[in-house]
Amino acid sequence: MEQRTALLAQGQQADRILLNQFLAGLSAKTDRDTILYATRWTQPLMQGVSPDLLSITEEDLQGMMEVIHGLKRPNLDLILHSPGGSAAAAEAIVLYLRSKFKNIRVIVPQAAMSAATILACSADEIVLGKHSFLGPIDPQFVLNTPLGQRAVPADAVREQFDQAIEECQNPKKAVAWFPMLAQYGPDILVQCENASALSKELVKNWLKTYMFKDDPKKASKSSSIARWLADHKKFKTHSRHISRDELASHGLKIVPLEKDQDVQDLVLSVFHTVTQSFDSGGMIKLLANNIGKAFAKGVQLAAMPAPQIVRQQLRPAAPKPATPT
Repeated sequence: MEQRTALLAQGQQADRILLNQFLAGLSAKTDRDTILYATRWTQPLMQGVSPDLLSITEEDLQGMMEVIHGLKRPNLDLILHSPGGSAAAAEAIVLYLRSKFKNIRVIVPQAAMSAATILACSADEIVLGKHSFLGPIDPQFVLNTPLGQRAVPADAVREQFDQAIEECQNPKKAVAWFPMLAQYGPDILVQCENASALSKELVKNWLKTYMFKDDPKKASKSSSIARWLADHKKFKTHSRHISRDELASHGLKIVPLEKDQDVQDLVLSVFHTVTQSFDSGGMIKLLANNIGKAFAKGVQLAAMPAPQIVRQQLRPAAPKPATPT
């Protein structure tokens, strides 16, 4: 066991060295500062680890503060790989990033969903590969039901209540509705309305302020895109993957990752290295920059079923830019 732990530690250290080199190389290539925000969400989680630990949370603002400290350039590339989380936390991150950088590109090496899509819409442009996706922004609620916890779309809750109001006029149908409606709290409809409004408002305002700032039709374009991304009836499921072609067809400024082969190679090298690092130990979230700073979140593998959260602030020496292979 001790030997395996030592080997894992050595592997993670090697991954971090490579990651630092690729991030530094990417920054040197683009002449922009670079921050990676990635989680383990597309890989199997260890037993007993809650998926909620992968979400965008208020704690991530601390990580952003750590990895922004020391960066000097006015422009930023944010490499983003996340299932989403709190829209309010995403808003706090965007406000902080925008106070530090003049121009921001969000690069998605695989997928940025839900609140991560909301965050991506705060960029001046979004860089996507053929294999990259964003997702719908309709908010989800985690409800305790007789069948256990379930993530339920806010729009689905509202639609169900509208259907119940109509069908409960028939006393025979009302009997069937009572147990279903009983699982909702008294303020659930108000929460659904507010959460849906917030998601659309954030996307609309950020698109208008940044991506479309010079577009004479910025108000109407921003509103249209926000409504489209939040349309649960259109996408049917919150986990729907939206391709770059469809995103571009609705007006978002999408830059193909393949436009610059060197940049693509470095971005994918960063992504593959952090993915490998997730596989080799208990790390589940990582924020890192091009000058060697990182903010990592992990779990103790032996702590089951309630894992102990481990937070690290890593400050290795800044590596020399690597020559991509």
